[in-house]
Amino acid sequence: MTRRLTLAAAQLGPVPRDAGRPAVVARLVDLLRDAAGQGAELVVFPELALTTFFPRWWYPDGDPELDAWYETEMPGPDTAPLFAEAGRLGVGFCLGFAERTPEGRRFNTAVLIDRDGRTELGRYRKIHLPGHHDHEPWRRFQHLEKRYFERGDLGFPVFDAFGGRVGMLICNDRRWPESYRALGLKGVEVVCIGYNTPVENPPAPEHDRYGDFHNHLVMQAGAYQNGTFVVGVAKAGREEGVDQIGGSCVIHPSGTILAQCTTLGDEVCVTRVDLDDCRSYKTTVFDFRRHRQPDAYHELVAPVDALDPTGTGTPAPTPAGIPARAPAPTGAVGGRRLPPTTVVVQDGGRPTIAS
Repeated sequence: MTRRLTLAAAQLGPVPRDAGRPAVVARLVDLLRDAAGQGAELVVFPELALTTFFPRWWYPDGDPELDAWYETEMPGPDTAPLFAEAGRLGVGFCLGFAERTPEGRRFNTAVLIDRDGRTELGRYRKIHLPGHHDHEPWRRFQHLEKRYFERGDLGFPVFDAFGGRVGMLICNDRRWPESYRALGLKGVEVVCIGYNTPVENPPAPEHDRYGDFHNHLVMQAGAYQNGTFVVGVAKAGREEGVDQIGGSCVIHPSGTILAQCTTLGDEVCVTRVDLDDCRSYKTTVFDFRRHRQPDAYHELVAPVDALDPTGTGTPAPTPAGIPARAPAPTGAVGGRRLPPTTVVVQDGGRPTIAS
């Protein structure tokens, strides 16, 4: 038995701050047509695909310029052409955007649209919001998602769609194993992920050289450990002076990359998969019913302040202005110190791991 599905990662290049939505939607339509021409049945677009990544700028409360970045309906007049073209082509898609609800709540959101271009099959609101809330002008650019969005309130839903079980994550969600596991426990077979990830991380510049490696590392691990395909899609390139990684790809449940974009501009990569490949992992190594031990995982849902994430028996260092955590009640994991892990990046080669 096979369940074939053709997946496409529709990567966007930079979106200028002054780009109008009609111009951006026209680019999305071009990508959709390109993917459809290669047989795609489900096309995944990036996070906040309709605008530049506006959380890099500070806006005071009530600033109408901030309000203009959000969608109040989906589809709306500007996005309707994308939905219409999807219906004409018979191609479904996943689209990330900034949502403002009728009650005035704000979310970083993704929707899953059926091949008819009309039916919203599902909606997800980002849970792991990165960055900061307060004004930090010392940064070359800011990352104010915690200020401009609420934490998602829909949980981690999975939808029966496209012949399988489909879930969505957004950007920083992909770095947290709990995100994939929450979907995996519901039998997910395709995870759609859009991201806007800067090359530079101002609070931790020592991480910058590993950005592309970390991007694929977390998505490949999430795919393998939950027996699911993952489609990860970037808004890439130099956007308003900020370099953003690319690396959009489709990942197999084995963790291997099946297809990958090679540029930092508008580009699609397409591959045909068999959703039944997930079964080999879900019924053996990652058969959750047989092998998971949830009664031993109570720390995973304990309050963060009660834990010792550094494994040193001391509170984790906290940024200035944030209250320090109380000392953890226990020492290192398992009563022993774990050796540090070093990532060695070889010029022109793949990263290697050494302990």
